[in-house]
Amino acid sequence: MTSPTDPLVLFMPSGKRGRFPVGTPILDAARQLGVYVESVCGGRATCGRCQIEVQEGNFAKHKIVSSLDHISPKGPKEERYERVRGLPEGRRLSCSATVQGDLVVDVPQDTVINAQTIRKAASDRVIERNPAIQMCYVEVDEPDMHKPLGDLDRLKAVLAKDWGWKDLRVAQHIIPDVQKILRKENWAVTAAIHKDMEFSRPTMVALYPGLKNEAYGVACDIGSTTIAMHLVSLLSGRIVASAGAPNPQIRFGEDVMSRVSYVMMNPDGREAMTAAVRQAVNDLIGKVCAEGGVDRRDIFDSVFVCNPIMHHLFLGIDPTELGQAPFALAVSGAVQGWTHDIGIDVNRGARFYLLPCIAGHVGADAAGATLSEGPYRQDKMMLLVDVGTNAEIVLGNAKHVVAASSPTGPAFEGAEISSGQRAAPGAIERVRIDPETFEPKYRVIGVDKWSDEEGFEDAAQATGVTGICGSAIIEVVAEMYLTGLISEDGVVDGALSARTPRIIENGRTFSYLLRDGQPRITVTQNDIRAIQLAKAALYAGTKLLMEKQGIETVDTIRFAGAFGSFIDPKYAMVLGLIPDCELSEVKAVGNAAGTGALMALLNRDHRREIEREVARIEKVETALEPDFQRLFINAMALPNKVDAFPKLSEQVMLPPRKAAEGGEGEGGGRRRGREGRRRG
Repeated sequence: MTSPTDPLVLFMPSGKRGRFPVGTPILDAARQLGVYVESVCGGRATCGRCQIEVQEGNFAKHKIVSSLDHISPKGPKEERYERVRGLPEGRRLSCSATVQGDLVVDVPQDTVINAQTIRKAASDRVIERNPAIQMCYVEVDEPDMHKPLGDLDRLKAVLAKDWGWKDLRVAQHIIPDVQKILRKENWAVTAAIHKDMEFSRPTMVALYPGLKNEAYGVACDIGSTTIAMHLVSLLSGRIVASAGAPNPQIRFGEDVMSRVSYVMMNPDGREAMTAAVRQAVNDLIGKVCAEGGVDRRDIFDSVFVCNPIMHHLFLGIDPTELGQAPFALAVSGAVQGWTHDIGIDVNRGARFYLLPCIAGHVGADAAGATLSEGPYRQDKMMLLVDVGTNAEIVLGNAKHVVAASSPTGPAFEGAEISSGQRAAPGAIERVRIDPETFEPKYRVIGVDKWSDEEGFEDAAQATGVTGICGSAIIEVVAEMYLTGLISEDGVVDGALSARTPRIIENGRTFSYLLRDGQPRITVTQNDIRAIQLAKAALYAGTKLLMEKQGIETVDTIRFAGAFGSFIDPKYAMVLGLIPDCELSEVKAVGNAAGTGALMALLNRDHRREIEREVARIEKVETALEPDFQRLFINAMALPNKVDAFPKLSEQVMLPPRKAAEGGEGEGGGRRRGREGRRRG
């Protein structure tokens, strides 16, 4: 029992607090409050996982004066650990240190015991740890003829006594080896216990002789084009290694729908694609383990995110139903099980967890990005967009979130573009066009100089100039519009061929010559049409969600995915890819889906959080919405036929809009300037 006069202990960064009698071990206080502090050795001060720091000072907001005098001095166990293993300055072992007065205790989220395994950190985000795997060291009573209890039963009894694991299940593959493992280190063992949901039975998934002081997990984003993976210490929360690889399913089809077609047309198509993606995941695990100096048998947990068709193929489910209305998922909720059952080569007892899918074409990757960016955690109206072959769109705030997908096609990835290619060395990635001369300059991936700078051609010798990738496709079309080379309807102005040799006749249409070399790189009328169709699909999907929310503008925009990281927000808005917004509020957030997977790996509470939120999200099927076609047609224009872009107009001089019947068209606010010249 505690009393109002007992010391107050506040744990950061969780903010959880409570009163505890003098002499309470800080580890016990943390556990009573539900604060996750790792401990493998069970309070014996041998594993060093339970390190904490005491913050000194007057914390007026919390009404606490915290001092190093309010924690017990180091005892023999802690001194022995510091002498043998070393403790960073200011760190204490919470299993040995006790409460002596009011305390503010910081639980470091980067506790590193095996520092040599740390290679790099792929994310700066601090994720509070509460993993589904816990390592538990125990010392088991030896057999006694007078107490004929089996070795495994005595192990379960001591795990219940020391760690509170009651009603413990034991994975079948462990049982044949229990006696050998117990005797190897004189009855001292470490059990890996998996417990995900609060009311689920805990399961012993692995057993080791002696003290096993590390456990790992992988967070993996299986994209249509690329698979990305992080190898993570479940005990310290540190990212040990990261790697990516092409999705080998590309050989069966460039986009997800072509892969569905492959399954429909080939009897063994599903099996072949499932085997290919699982092999790629296994190869990546080997790669990150080699980089991090980790044995893949030390991986006990894994979290995956992917779009619905990748989700089904990874699980071995036929995705045919997703290729036709009503786009029915075989399973939409979170899926978990044994990695052994899906052919992933890690520890025999390791588990896997797939985030829930939001809708038929809004997958677990969109759920991961939603978890990472958290529109439902804020008051601002956030638009979260993952631009890909099938764009996934989430819009909302703490009151309401809606989601949809929109078939943008592969144009933004370079497909269907005459000189298009994926982002790789040699690809043009940035484009600027002079508004007076219409002469271009560009930057190429792998070359630091712009094309009009001295030494560019020499610098580009190694890579060549091979084509144009997605970010530059957006920029060149937007620049052509800003300089008057194309109209708001996307038509190349052939009359300008009299002013510049860059406008060249191409049958019945005209093209813009971006680079006259080998290869010759042009932007054709068909290229512009492909970009218009792609951006109109995305904008119409976004606008449909805005109408569902009853709003005219969004407060903030987040581009997720690898491609989104390279899009210039200004040009995306000029093109009409996204709605009007303060440019400072448009940000790229990288692989947000992968970050969501990382959060779910390191903290099982995040799994419950996204399961709860996905159930609340309103799903909108664009194909069934009668207004989609109207919004799509308006969005074909640059930036849009009817929507105004007043915030963009403060930064960029937009060309004058065509006069509509009875006036200048809705939205106004367009400035008439010489050839639509940009300001500044």
